[in-house]
Amino acid sequence: MKITDFLTKDCIKVDLKSKTKKEALEELVDILAASGKVTDKVKVMQVLLEREELGSTGIGQGVAIPHGKTDNVSALVAGFGLSKEGCQFDTLDGDPVNIFFLLLAPYNASGIHLKSLAKISGLLKDKYFRKSLVNCATAEEVLTVISEEEKLKI
Repeated sequence: MKITDFLTKDCIKVDLKSKTKKEALEELVDILAASGKVTDKVKVMQVLLEREELGSTGIGQGVAIPHGKTDNVSALVAGFGLSKEGCQFDTLDGDPVNIFFLLLAPYNASGIHLKSLAKISGLLKDKYFRKSLVNCATAEEVLTVISEEEKLKI
């Protein structure tokens, strides 16, 4: 499994404007909805906010991986966002988030959902990879950085 199998250029935004967790989630869901990968933004937001109530998906070191299962996607989908200024997200370390990976999977895709979460979080442990992502100016650059990093981790 490669991240670039389920993260496409039209689902990447390198200039998120959000300042709060809810705004960031809405902005990311809007990207997926605009690409046609999400059928009901309101229901998806509800799923994501309910997941956040269980514990923040802001894992620290400037990273958040909001995720959930919903019948409003037909397959595993991902959205990616960069916030140059950082966004408050109730992270474990209290730092603002710059890198967002949003993952949504259908209810019957638990295995692939967990595998993709593990893959993304594994890559994001590398501070040089995180720095490379933060420095991206275009969606194409984001995909290139991810693709190159995945080649190194095979």
